[in-house]
Amino acid sequence: MRCGDAGLRVRDSSGRNSQEYRGRRENDERFFIKGVGRRLIFLHAYPAFTIPNVPQMIKVRNLKKTFGPKVAVNGVSFTVEKGEVLGFLGPNGAGKSTTMRMLTGFIPPSDGEVSIGGFDMIENPIPAKRLIGYLPENAPSYTDMSVHSFLEFCAEVRGLRGDALKKAVSRVVEMCFLEPVLHQSVETLSKGYRHRTCFAQSIIHDPEVLVLDEPTDGLDPNQKHEVRTLIRRMGEKKAIIFSTHILEEVEAVCSRAIIIDRGRIVANGTPRELKQRSENAGAVVVRLANGSAAVVTGKINAISAVEKSIVVTESPLTVRAFPRRSISGDELAQALGEVAIRERWQLQELHTEEGRLDEVFRSITLPDTDTAKEEKE
Repeated sequence: MRCGDAGLRVRDSSGRNSQEYRGRRENDERFFIKGVGRRLIFLHAYPAFTIPNVPQMIKVRNLKKTFGPKVAVNGVSFTVEKGEVLGFLGPNGAGKSTTMRMLTGFIPPSDGEVSIGGFDMIENPIPAKRLIGYLPENAPSYTDMSVHSFLEFCAEVRGLRGDALKKAVSRVVEMCFLEPVLHQSVETLSKGYRHRTCFAQSIIHDPEVLVLDEPTDGLDPNQKHEVRTLIRRMGEKKAIIFSTHILEEVEAVCSRAIIIDRGRIVANGTPRELKQRSENAGAVVVRLANGSAAVVTGKINAISAVEKSIVVTESPLTVRAFPRRSISGDELAQALGEVAIRERWQLQELHTEEGRLDEVFRSITLPDTDTAKEEKE
């Protein structure tokens, strides 16, 4: 085989038929072709590379993707800085995975711009992709390889050689707790271990940007905790975006979250900011051992800081009080505490509600039934 003025070297790798073709082009760009079994993959040129020093590692502007008449993503814009973990939320079919595929250059956008580390994904895709670690949905992999061989293969694809390759494989095996299945074939792995193996390939080259599509899918509670901890730790130095349907992950891991619905961004803020959009955010809950609901709500509604109150439960008596627009939840809680002491109520609980992310999610995303109804009309 001849590729320009390339030399040819054939070797056996891990007991498998494996060939490598290396060489240089006229412009001094190196290339690498890797063949494993019946698969032959051309890996694009990998010239000397310097990691860019830009604050916005991911920059998306007016991104759009259409599939025939279907508009999957419509005018999406956002940025992710180094040291930031962005949660990407949305109902099924909202455009999350399509957006991630365009971010990574897996599919081209119909319109708009994507830049990774300052490199335009359309105009300059190779250096942009070198900065990315990508975990797609469903954790695709070569099932006939062992875990170790698969990770070695992915490391070679990323341009790692020799001691650097061995150290990279050892690092991700330890980070992703893959020691028990290291020499097991991928096709025999449980769903959880297969997902962790694919997660390991996404970080094997220690990328500056991580794009993770539901990284905890199929993991048990302990494994979910391990992956969340890993993402949170890596997020201190990298730019990370990950999609999830598990809202507690956003609160546990993310510094910011975006909610997308029907291809458009409908909310963008920190988890705390988003929870403040909840109807009950800032309300104060009072629980008493005894008392009349009518009497207690009468006393609460007489407080100048209270907009309204509702009885949550009769036994034990639980009342939720909502503050007026200019009053904070803490101010209302203090006023309610003073009334409880003056009236000698047997107070069991008094707390200010932060708001719930799931309530916000439901309130600002259209249910599937409404979407289908609108599309039909």
